[in-house]
Amino acid sequence: MSTAPTAPAPVTGAAGRGRAPLVLAPLVEEAAEVTAAHARRTDTEAVFPLEALDSLRRTRLLGLLVPSADGGLGGRLGDMLTATRRLGREDMSLAMVFAMHCQQVAALAQHANGTLRGELLPRIGAGEVYLASVTTEAGKGGALLSATAPLQQREGDLLLDRFAPIVTGGAHADGFLVTMRSPHSDSEHDVSLVYADRSQLEVACAGGWDPHGMRASHSGALHLRGSVPGHQVVGEHGRFRDIVTHTFGPLAHLGWSAAWLGTAEGALARTVAMLRSGRTRGGALLDSELLLTRLARVRHRLEAVAALLARTLDAVLHEDVSRPRVQLLVNGLKVTASEQCHAAVQELVDAVGLRHGYLRDSPLALERALRDLRSASLNFSNDRLLLADGRLTLLDPEVRLA
Repeated sequence: MSTAPTAPAPVTGAAGRGRAPLVLAPLVEEAAEVTAAHARRTDTEAVFPLEALDSLRRTRLLGLLVPSADGGLGGRLGDMLTATRRLGREDMSLAMVFAMHCQQVAALAQHANGTLRGELLPRIGAGEVYLASVTTEAGKGGALLSATAPLQQREGDLLLDRFAPIVTGGAHADGFLVTMRSPHSDSEHDVSLVYADRSQLEVACAGGWDPHGMRASHSGALHLRGSVPGHQVVGEHGRFRDIVTHTFGPLAHLGWSAAWLGTAEGALARTVAMLRSGRTRGGALLDSELLLTRLARVRHRLEAVAALLARTLDAVLHEDVSRPRVQLLVNGLKVTASEQCHAAVQELVDAVGLRHGYLRDSPLALERALRDLRSASLNFSNDRLLLADGRLTLLDPEVRLA
């Protein structure tokens, strides 16, 4: 049984009294430099960014949200978003990999029982364990609150036989957090979350990966088979909804939005640097009203997303995330960031034209950013979120904006 409180707040990772504050920037810069050096190749070849993952291990950024008492960096949720935005400037695939790993770490730090926590968190804190999320199933997509694959019990162990059509970075993961239908459940909504170490499983790749964008995320299908000790259930059997409400949902939308914002920020920064360089701007007239208007719109879009990201972070840290108005804010961040960041890069492509904006070998890398950001509205579909938010809106007739 989980030792977490009934309604936990997302991990803030506050350092212990007397402990020096976390110096994050040099660690993130090291990882960002490695990411930038390999981003074009990993996109072209649609291969996982192993060099960047190695840098996340070496810097121990994989343990950013592991509390210092458990051997991690003791970072806060805001630190995670800062790091994700910086990595997103170089490669959205790597930024999403990092954000989703941190989401899994937060779930363990908040909801895992003492035995699992003691076994696993120090390994994550040391950079040894990269976590992949196994929540998709054939026929239900990314819907989190239902599961069809049954979790079975045998002599204190949990038996897993699980196919997932999309597992980001799963072929290279050291461990997995897996959703399955709880033992002895009466409904597909009785969902349990289980940790499985790679050494406890047979892991079979069940499909290729050749997408339009997000190519370096290498999110192909996996089939997992194996057994794990019973204490590796995270939280209580059948209570995954609590983890979604208080951890998975908020951290997903915050982390994804930070990755998208970082990608669009990087695109704008490279474009402005090119335009300010008379040698490379290709004769662009900096007093062009059309160019200046487009740049202004791009900046305004990103400022709005950044402000909404900061406001949502504050609400998640300090308010009850189960309240409809906070859920609306969290979902609204995801929808707004996915739409506005993509629109911003599309506008940059129009602003600088075919040569600088559309060609794959352009140093601005706008074409790659645009392809990657096209996935944002599909990554847990905006249509699905808008439908949920319509229902939530009816639950707040006084329209108390967060």
